[in-house]
Amino acid sequence: MQLSFRTSLLFTFIFLGFKAIPTVGQDKQAIDDLVKRIMRSQAMHFQTRFIPQEKGHDVFELESQGNTILIRGSNGLSIASALNYYLKNYAHCDISWNGTNMDLPDPLPKVPTKVHKRTPYQYRYYLNYCTFNYTISWWNWERWQWEIDWMALNGVNMPLALTGQNSVWSRVYKKMGFTDNDLNSFFSGPCFFNWFWMGNLDGWGGPLPQQFMKDQEDLQKKILARERSLGMKPVLPAFTGHVPPAFKKKFPNAKVKKTNWDAGFDDVYILEPEDPMFSKIGQEFIEEETKTFGTDHFYSSDTFNENLPPTNDSTYLHTISKKIFQAMIDADSKAIWVMQGWMFHYQKDFWHPAQIRALLTAAPDDRMIVLDLFSDNFPVWNRTNAYYGKQWIWCMLQNFGGNIGMYGRMDHVAHDPANALHDSTAGNLVGIGCTPEAIEQNPAMYALMMDNVWNDQPIELDSWLKAYAWRRYGRQNADADAAWAILHKTVYDGGLTEGTPESILTGRPTFDTVAHRTLTHLNYAPGNLLPAWDHLITAADVLKGSDGFRYDIVDVTRQVLANYADSLQQQVAKAYKAKDGEHFKKYSAEFLVLLDDMDRLLATRKDFLLGRWLADAKSWGTNQQEKALYEMNARDLITLWGDKKSPLHEYSSRQWSGLVKNFYAARWKQFFDYAGESLKTGQQMDLKGFEEKMQDWEWNWVNAKEVYPVVTRGDAVGVAKEIHHKYREILKKIY
Repeated sequence: MQLSFRTSLLFTFIFLGFKAIPTVGQDKQAIDDLVKRIMRSQAMHFQTRFIPQEKGHDVFELESQGNTILIRGSNGLSIASALNYYLKNYAHCDISWNGTNMDLPDPLPKVPTKVHKRTPYQYRYYLNYCTFNYTISWWNWERWQWEIDWMALNGVNMPLALTGQNSVWSRVYKKMGFTDNDLNSFFSGPCFFNWFWMGNLDGWGGPLPQQFMKDQEDLQKKILARERSLGMKPVLPAFTGHVPPAFKKKFPNAKVKKTNWDAGFDDVYILEPEDPMFSKIGQEFIEEETKTFGTDHFYSSDTFNENLPPTNDSTYLHTISKKIFQAMIDADSKAIWVMQGWMFHYQKDFWHPAQIRALLTAAPDDRMIVLDLFSDNFPVWNRTNAYYGKQWIWCMLQNFGGNIGMYGRMDHVAHDPANALHDSTAGNLVGIGCTPEAIEQNPAMYALMMDNVWNDQPIELDSWLKAYAWRRYGRQNADADAAWAILHKTVYDGGLTEGTPESILTGRPTFDTVAHRTLTHLNYAPGNLLPAWDHLITAADVLKGSDGFRYDIVDVTRQVLANYADSLQQQVAKAYKAKDGEHFKKYSAEFLVLLDDMDRLLATRKDFLLGRWLADAKSWGTNQQEKALYEMNARDLITLWGDKKSPLHEYSSRQWSGLVKNFYAARWKQFFDYAGESLKTGQQMDLKGFEEKMQDWEWNWVNAKEVYPVVTRGDAVGVAKEIHHKYREILKKIY
């Protein structure tokens, strides 16, 4: 048996009587570097030390020793969590995607009594396949480094790690004799990797340049090295059966089935797990992946994600599942299968108890972990006998498509994880997870969710919200507290929907209240949100120095305007149907002015700039052809989501500066011009013809090249105040 260099070195140290080198996850330099990145000049006041786990669970400790703050933990991420606990509870600071407050007190506050925390969760999972496109598509190492620090500060130890896998697939399939030409119709463009990886589509947004694959592989090596150095155990992909279109021609006897995602894309090809080649390819992929990236023995595989099996026969499902797991352990005897439970909700009419049990019981209980992906809205564990003995993780999904409307189910996120933890019917609950389709919005919901990591009791929301506002804004403020109490009972008391109800403004123009995929039903009366807006405006002069406050006042103002847009659109529709040209002209003009005001407001925050998304996409291109391809991917994902006939259009529904004015408002203006002309001439509108015209116009926008600002314009607080002054009395009258 050959020993690795690391193992040989460890044995040498022991033989010579020296203290053994640290185990994986105890990289002192990595955590000290993180402390320096976070604390900067104040890092000298912190000392880090490792301590053992307690009964297999991570722990941290925090105490003051003279002028030094000692932070201890069972690995780097536990020490980082201790640092974050100090920042939030003693320094009243907050680190988030949408506004960070690191205005540290001087001198640094002492920790009056020693803090000792143990997480009740063995695993703290993070990310969703979709996140890798709706948010992560264009991240560079600098952005990834920030996110990995955020993961560590929040106790994440089980991140999904999908970046760079296409180069592994390329090597595996080329060994089997497939050519670059064969793979050009297989690999998708960068914005659609997730659905390619899950076997939903082939080739869309491609062909994928070789340089992008190489760059992503190099990036993944950095990501994994950093995550592991802090004590994380990344989850890597495994084979799901998805094969190139040329597979059937090359292997005519293989058991390959055609399947369709039913979203406007061509059929894809899935190799049946019962075919002997399935295990062979699955083994070769994991071996090549391990050679390239190493392994922590966790593998994600979802063969039937939004693709129904050919039969609901329990014996078939059990056999298929067994073969999928066997393919993993043939390559890695320590493999643990991490499965998304999304399909059990999304296609619940197919997945009845017998089918779910058959699929899950094919692997040993300790070798499979099921992600209860949508526990915050539609838990599955409580109708499957806690996944029939399998390990499972309670997850908050929260966001769909990257839509940015204010939304969340705060009470459930604050209470349900701990309640499940103490529920005798919860079976083998081993973790907690955050599985959003996109991030970088609704920061309060993620802050709340991650505060469950080190708690085994429900979070008391009234006090939590006051503490959150204090650390986010850097000081206590009665108006801020009042605003958050209202936000809790309005936007963050969301209903059982797939993410936020989106405003009609992002839908294809219509006189109806629902535009295709755009949902407009709120779980609160729009007028009930206005007092929260008032309180933030009142607090603005005191809190405007806070970056988090500046984001929040823009976001709440944006939400108020979006809600008002729904009311105005119905006024337009009412006037048109009554053939009232005067009021039609008045309300349609007001609607377009409102969208212009929203675009101007959003331009004050980097979080809401279309230009940044497009510029980040183009930054990966090494020539004009690549830049054009990546820009088309970026534009398409957030608008049409496919070709001009795509049924998924508006799924992303992003209210971003540039997109509101040049896509949504421009589209509405064409609709209003046509409707106004119809009122003048008395000719009925050809709505089907108009939609076809819009499809062409939208496709032209997706393929356009106009440049959008990448830096903010205007003062966030000033513009929010101006809009409040302009609209507040109007809204008071209509609500």
